[in-house]
Amino acid sequence: MPWKTAAAAAASPAESSVPYTALPAVYPQNVIVLPYYRPHRPSPTLLFLRRCSAFTAVVLLLSAALFFLYPSDPEITVVRVGLNHIQVHSSPKLTLDVSLSLTVKVRNPDFFSLDYDYLSVSIGYRGRQLGVVRSIGGTVKARGSSYVDAALNLNGLEFFLDAFYLLEDLAKGVVPFDTTTTISGDLGLLFFEIPIEGKVSCDVYLSTSNQTVVRQNCYPVVRNSDSFVAL
Repeated sequence: MPWKTAAAAAASPAESSVPYTALPAVYPQNVIVLPYYRPHRPSPTLLFLRRCSAFTAVVLLLSAALFFLYPSDPEITVVRVGLNHIQVHSSPKLTLDVSLSLTVKVRNPDFFSLDYDYLSVSIGYRGRQLGVVRSIGGTVKARGSSYVDAALNLNGLEFFLDAFYLLEDLAKGVVPFDTTTTISGDLGLLFFEIPIEGKVSCDVYLSTSNQTVVRQNCYPVVRNSDSFVAL
């Protein structure tokens, strides 16, 4: 008989060219079924608080950057005012010679260097400007200070409208003058140059008898729009 049954093939392995191996017994297996996990979404209130916190942090960072990078005008302080001489001429007309020496402190509060073009000092009498002198420019490093000396020499100042007041002040021995010191320059901010300006005014009282400064009162002048306002 050409065909053999599986039992006959297993009974006579010598007659088969393919070795036979019995299958192992199948043991029962346990299967664990996990439920579907759905991630928990935060409440709308929590999301709103998170967004508010992030927005507040951004605003604070921008405000801090603007505070440190926004350019400010230089701070000017008159450290010393010295009177070199003052002389009155009554003939042929009433004139006045006055010479002042000033030491001005320029402080740069910004985080960038300041290049100023000039420093000017003007002198006036009872609200009328008598003369102006300018010094050369310079550089003030970031968050630094620099001292500038200026000499104001005015000769032959004529007093037509204020002759009566000048004679009265000469009789008292003290002549009041007002000086205004102005610095103008550019602040180097990255690739930009921002024009800035600082100003300080002083009331100076000069003695004609002992050639000294009796009293001085200085106050800064801040810029309001396109004008300056005294503090």
